[in-house]
Amino acid sequence: MKHPVELVRGLKEAAIAVGQEIVKMTSNANSGHLGGSLSCVDILVALYFHQLNHNPRNPSWPGRDRFVLSKGHAAPALYGTLALSGYFPKEELSTFRNINSRLQGHPDNKKTPGVEISTGSLGQGLAVAVGMALGFKLAGKNNQVYALVGDGELDEGEVWEAAMFASHHKIVNMTVLVDRNHGQNDGRTEEVMSIEPLAAKWASFGWKVFEVDGHDIKDILDVLDRSMENRSKPAVIIAQTVKGKGISFVEGNNDYHAKPLPEELVAQAVAELGKR
Repeated sequence: MKHPVELVRGLKEAAIAVGQEIVKMTSNANSGHLGGSLSCVDILVALYFHQLNHNPRNPSWPGRDRFVLSKGHAAPALYGTLALSGYFPKEELSTFRNINSRLQGHPDNKKTPGVEISTGSLGQGLAVAVGMALGFKLAGKNNQVYALVGDGELDEGEVWEAAMFASHHKIVNMTVLVDRNHGQNDGRTEEVMSIEPLAAKWASFGWKVFEVDGHDIKDILDVLDRSMENRSKPAVIIAQTVKGKGISFVEGNNDYHAKPLPEELVAQAVAELGKR
């Protein structure tokens, strides 16, 4: 499917805006995961502003698709996307990680509109998403389920147990997106525990595998479309991304896995993101 130039341009602008909000909210809180939030912004924007059937004015609408942020530490990216989608006022982003705020360090579905499941313990989100998708399948409903997992998270055995289960039960209303930014808390993924050949691993578990540049909005839209065609297996999209994308001194720098920018660097980072 060919997507209009205006759509792609609008999504790029939305991704820039969300990225800038990530910088500001994490710096304001002096806490939060900057690098891994910036690596998945383009994916979240493509989902929420185009792919997902959802209604910000009615977050509990039964016909909505479900999204699970399994890598819950990237909550700033989700909050920025939800705010720009209309789930809550953008001004509320300034309360990130404050006591009694609805926007805590990891998503809380009891507090935050648009959050389907509380996440943060890595490895569990995919299993929950698979359960959601199975429930819809058994009920004969057309709701789609999407889950975003981190590549460091793939060290967890529960991920592969869930993947095996989804394939065995032919849960075809399920799409996983892997934020392949090559970094995790303790360093480069290949140094901590190699996960390659990643595409072959997913294929061996019975999944239909796609790969994409996770920062190219047009390509993300295209691969989401292709992943829905002739569904006979659950689908996984391996998105090649860059930790800290859009900020020259943060890109690929694992020091910013869980560290915000100091106040004096915020203006420069926001300006650089504006030129993405």
